[in-house]
Amino acid sequence: MLDGWVKPRLDPMLDGLARKLAATGVGADTVTVVACAVGLLATGAIALGYLWSGLALLLISRLGDGLDGAVARLNGKTDYGGFLDIVLDFVFYGAIPLGFVLLDPAANAVAGAVLIFTFYVNGASFLAFAVMAERRGLSSDARGEKSIFFTTGLAEATETILLFVAFCLLPASFATLAYAFAALTAYTAVSRIVLARRSF
Repeated sequence: MLDGWVKPRLDPMLDGLARKLAATGVGADTVTVVACAVGLLATGAIALGYLWSGLALLLISRLGDGLDGAVARLNGKTDYGGFLDIVLDFVFYGAIPLGFVLLDPAANAVAGAVLIFTFYVNGASFLAFAVMAERRGLSSDARGEKSIFFTTGLAEATETILLFVAFCLLPASFATLAYAFAALTAYTAVSRIVLARRSF
């Protein structure tokens, strides 16, 4: 939902950083892998109780996630790069809630499982829609130029990152926040299924 507002405001900054990276010979795939690795470090920091470090690392990770696309636009996009970006995004989005589950299993395990389950369902609806859209030759630039057909929803990247920031700042509220966001994510998945029924 917020991605459409955030993206055009961040892109100029990301494009400037991407030009500097590209000039050093750093490729988009390298940025993608490093961003995911930093995200996994954030997960480890969170699991060990270093929440401020985890917060800083997850924000750096998402900066890298924005940069890889900007670098790819400069150096030339590849199908493998698009594939890698999507897969490692899913790794990141599953890993951060897992970090909070490991931090306090007694308080967070059920809520974390529910949240990750809804991420799974939403991700499946997102990817399945993209496959069917590709088969029908559909295209969309709702969130800029993407490797696959990109459907929008209530729970997108910006909202999810804000959720993870809230987890770090308010760890005692993890379960409440997770259940609330799981409901938004489930709604996004259901709305995409309804859209698919109307579109296909």
